[in-house]
Amino acid sequence: MISQFFVLSQRGDNIVFRDYRGEMQQKGSAEIFFRKVKFWKDDGEGDAPPVFNVDGVNYFHVKVAGLLFVATTRVNVSPSLVLELLQRIARVIKDYLGVLNEESLRKNFVLVYELLDEVIDFGYVQTTSTEILKSYVFNEPIIIDAARIPNLGPAAIFMQGTKMPGTAVTKSVVANEPGGRKREEIFVDIIEKLSVTFSSSGYILTSEIDGTIQMKSFLTGNPEIRLALNEDLSIGREGRSIYDYRSSSGSGPVILDDCNFHESVQLDNFEVDRTLTLVPPDGEFSVMNYRITQEFKPPFRINALIEEAGPLKAEVILKVHAEFLSSISANTVLVQMPLPTYTTRVSFELEPGAVGNTTDFKESNKRLEWGLEKIVGGSVHTLRAKLTFSQEPHGNITKEAGPVSMTFTIPMYNVSRLQVKYLLMARKSDGHKAYRWVRYVTQANSYVARL
Repeated sequence: MISQFFVLSQRGDNIVFRDYRGEMQQKGSAEIFFRKVKFWKDDGEGDAPPVFNVDGVNYFHVKVAGLLFVATTRVNVSPSLVLELLQRIARVIKDYLGVLNEESLRKNFVLVYELLDEVIDFGYVQTTSTEILKSYVFNEPIIIDAARIPNLGPAAIFMQGTKMPGTAVTKSVVANEPGGRKREEIFVDIIEKLSVTFSSSGYILTSEIDGTIQMKSFLTGNPEIRLALNEDLSIGREGRSIYDYRSSSGSGPVILDDCNFHESVQLDNFEVDRTLTLVPPDGEFSVMNYRITQEFKPPFRINALIEEAGPLKAEVILKVHAEFLSSISANTVLVQMPLPTYTTRVSFELEPGAVGNTTDFKESNKRLEWGLEKIVGGSVHTLRAKLTFSQEPHGNITKEAGPVSMTFTIPMYNVSRLQVKYLLMARKSDGHKAYRWVRYVTQANSYVARL
């Protein structure tokens, strides 16, 4: 049960506000929340946690597309329940508007309030299903021109270097195309987020893959879908049923530690031929989430070295090895390294012919940043940085710097080799062709190299 729901911009502007129960004594709860979040760092405790209490009011918040989705209550409720509710509200709004940002919310505030009144009644959740809401919500969205919107998030990368359309991320599931008819499309994205830790000598200490098969449906009539995965896919440990999370073990190139499925997925044939049957609901949802902790070959190796180079001076050498095929490229690569707190100046030296590189020294938090616009598979990139200190190092300089962290996005590539072998749908009686798109992406969740 929640008392209030509101959406704030990055400046703290109140874009959407709904008071469901009228039980808050303080009328400026949105202002109190934003002031607390904005100045939380001044208390020396880092970013504000997703849940905190001020004067007896519990505040829950998530940040989606640069917007703060917030719920308040005075009673004791499950934090995970409210945070999941906020995420689902954001997803429902995005399904209807196509684009989730401040402009789209302001232009569609009537539709957004209508959605909120159907999702929550007197503080209690009614439904967060896009499909069910279509029966009760009748306002048409005002579509924002996607060409003017910067492409943020995983799906945006598919617009670079590929013929596949990237419109799924900015498309409403309820609005019609010009001419009055929706374009029949279904998008399946296999997104894998890697967590890897390297030792100072380059060996892998820990590695894990958190993956999801994400689907976004623009099909009318809700036809049945059959989605086939690798036939030699193995899940869990021997002797466990798929209904116990999941499947039997066996040797094969793709071994998942565990997984879970969307409630619409039928698993009748999963043990036999690794196919999933489902009637996809409207909008975006996760067909399957999975986790892998077995050894795998990371797409990048990072070598980092820092050593003294004279009185009050040191040198950092960073090398990034791209260990994937040359036909594949990584985008938006960023390498970061904390430096000793007494670092006062940093000068950078890039390799000859380097293109699309940026370097920076963040004085406020003593952090080195190296950005690479694009990395082609099989290539090696090197950065040298000369540091100037205000005092002599206290001891071993490697203990006062690092570790090196890296973020990246690699379109049309996945580490686990999990694949969608085919995507079939029931024949549509109206004869209109449905377009199917299957896309892959690998991202860094926590990619760290120790010094």
